Amino acid sequence: MTTGAATLAEGFPPATREAWSTLVEKTLKGQPLPEAQVGGVSIKALYTASDSGASVVPILQARDAERPWDVRTSITHPAPAQANAEALADLEGGAASILLRVDPTGEAGIAIGSAEAMARVLEQVEPELATIALDAGFLGPRAADWLGAAAKASPAAKLAFHLDPFSALAEAGASPGPLEAHLISAATVAARLTETYPNASLFLASGRVVHEAGGEAALELGFMAAASVAYAKALVRAGLSMDVAFKRIALGLAADQDYFLTIAKVRAARAIWDRIVEACGVSAPAGVEARSSARMLSRMDAWTNMLRLTVAGFGAAAGGADAIVLGTFTDALGHPGELARRQSRNAQLVLMDEAGLGRVTDPAGGAWAIEALTDQLARAGWAAFQAIEAEGGLLASLSSGRIAAEAAASLEARRAALADKTNKMIGVTVFPSTDPTPTPVETIAAIGVDAPSPRLPGPDSRCAPLKPVRLAEPFEVGA
Repeated sequence: MTTGAATLAEGFPPATREAWSTLVEKTLKGQPLPEAQVGGVSIKALYTASDSGASVVPILQARDAERPWDVRTSITHPAPAQANAEALADLEGGAASILLRVDPTGEAGIAIGSAEAMARVLEQVEPELATIALDAGFLGPRAADWLGAAAKASPAAKLAFHLDPFSALAEAGASPGPLEAHLISAATVAARLTETYPNASLFLASGRVVHEAGGEAALELGFMAAASVAYAKALVRAGLSMDVAFKRIALGLAADQDYFLTIAKVRAARAIWDRIVEACGVSAPAGVEARSSARMLSRMDAWTNMLRLTVAGFGAAAGGADAIVLGTFTDALGHPGELARRQSRNAQLVLMDEAGLGRVTDPAGGAWAIEALTDQLARAGWAAFQAIEAEGGLLASLSSGRIAAEAAASLEARRAALADKTNKMIGVTVFPSTDPTPTPVETIAAIGVDAPSPRLPGPDSRCAPLKPVRLAEPFEVGA
């Protein structure tokens, strides 16, 4: 019987950085140690305790071991009846909540244009048991009212209205009427609905639009922070207290196949949020919704997207995201079939139930490299936030074109790295599949409906758009 822990290194000389460096220099034949640029920060080849410093991330609350995060699925079928069928199938198949993408044209989401259509989509869905989230762009205030009506004033309803006019402006490049008016309209509706639905989150302060346009993680975090401050101010002007305003805002981030970066980004978002609410004199825990990156998906050898999505889900879960939305491996090709939807759900369930990612509150805590990366991203994101605020806030910064220009420069660098194979994309730039069998997708027609116009009085706000891209697209000609 042993009386102490076994020392596996006993009998070996102590491992030192100097000894490691000597071996590496011999291998590199005098070349300098490589450093990579990831997410707008430098990545070293080796980290030690002295590199990580004090963690910028506060101790997280213990997670529910059974359901450590919310498995959320995206519902996009244009026909309300079929959207309802997919929502029910997802919830019965293990999802805990649904995200409704609203688009009255039926081209990019469910053709909802009235409270009746919203009710049709949500038939047999119990909002007290499954969170219902929205993604409705400039139609957000109307869709929030429709969802509020469908929830029938149940105070226990778990709703996420996800009002986010800044992301809608950034992606479209223009708003139907002044963005300030849309912000006031959204905050007014949100303040009214919070009286009926005390558990609802109102705004989504998301930086995903930057990521999907090719931008770096630091700019994504800065956009997220600036949006959260703007939305809190709008809610306070609408009559809510500062404390309630911040507690009703969720944070939105993208998760991609770089899982170290995703882990650190989610942790850095919490650090930035905590600094903001502390400066405002309130206490409000961060609630993070992570959605899988669409820019990482490929039409070529789409089966490889399964790996990218699973890794993205791992990064978001290990980073501590509260809700995770994984797309499907066929999203770049068309509407997903039952196989793709099931795989998307099951990837999260395996990570949760079999990999046991929720059994540890902060799996990355104490890892020198990730602690250092978290700190770097938090500082870089804070600097990006400060730059946006120095320009006069998010609207002014978007209008100046600076955010779009930074994202465009990052996108150009990413595409160049793929073209010269500095970075590689499995199934696209390396190891392309020779199997001609097409990936199964559903062929559906857009079914448009009449809906209230989101236009508000006054001149449109305009900015250089942050158009979503897919990094594989230049390589897919003829695919």
